[in-house]
Amino acid sequence: MAQRPTQVERLPANLGMDADDPLLHLVQRAVEQSSAGASIEARALGYLQAGFPLHLRGPAGSGKTTLALRLAEQLKRPVMLLVGDASFDTRHLVGSEGGTRTRRVVDRYISSVMKIESETESVWLDRTLTVACTEGCTLLYDEFNRAPATANNVLLTVLEERVLVLPKAGRGECYVKVSPDFRAIFTSNPLDHIGTHLAQDALLDRMVTIDLEGFDRDGEIAIVAQRSGLTAASASRIVDVVRDFRASGEYAQRPTIRAALMIAELAARQQLRIGSDDARFVQLCLDILGAKLKPAADGLPQPQQRALLQKLIDHFCPPAPLRGARGAMP
Repeated sequence: MAQRPTQVERLPANLGMDADDPLLHLVQRAVEQSSAGASIEARALGYLQAGFPLHLRGPAGSGKTTLALRLAEQLKRPVMLLVGDASFDTRHLVGSEGGTRTRRVVDRYISSVMKIESETESVWLDRTLTVACTEGCTLLYDEFNRAPATANNVLLTVLEERVLVLPKAGRGECYVKVSPDFRAIFTSNPLDHIGTHLAQDALLDRMVTIDLEGFDRDGEIAIVAQRSGLTAASASRIVDVVRDFRASGEYAQRPTIRAALMIAELAARQQLRIGSDDARFVQLCLDILGAKLKPAADGLPQPQQRALLQKLIDHFCPPAPLRGARGAMP
């Protein structure tokens, strides 16, 4: 009987996500599309319930993992979470022989004669994919294209023939049949080419791929306001700086909603004014967004691009009007 590995982490069917969390509701609203009037979430859940593997593809900050966790929760099955890594090979997904087990028998039937028999055998340890396939779990394979294509080849027969091929007759079997309850959700980032591998066409051909473009402006403002505790007006200033910086294309690393969340949460915690007249707030924006600018030959951000970022902050986060000034807000 194969032993279960202690290092495989199982997530319960109920992931403990707060049903009242506005972020979860915004995922559905922010990614709505007009295709037959159905949201991405509703379509994706339908594909999974029909037994097809799902591939959520989109840039960083587009809500791929949040949506994947939400879908996995609705399937009402235990979730096996796996994050792609360049060091993966087939053993990291399926399992391997993780040690030996020795059995020793001492026979003292005759007191003057002692007979000893020893038997040593290899112990097979299941890994994430094997556990998910045999027990009918939902496999959430985040950033699957960060693992080499050769490591993911084992998924081809799993997704098509519903058979998991084991290396060297692992578990005492050459293959195992995949449980009918097994479901698979994959995510990938098409814009981040560092540390990623091209997924083979044969694997992509077995998935239903849905592209996520990210949240709209209203969705980003609502998320930033909820997470940071800032007002919608203050959150909108930060979101507009990040969105306009993203639209400019003057960056080496694409700024996402995570940058807006960092700025907003730190500004709220440090009680900063969301305006260009607060030097600490300006420096906070430059620290978080400046690192994403295109570097010069010395590796530091180019001065003209840093000046562009300063102009964005000045434009979208103007100083608060003085009380009593003409045209000032009461």
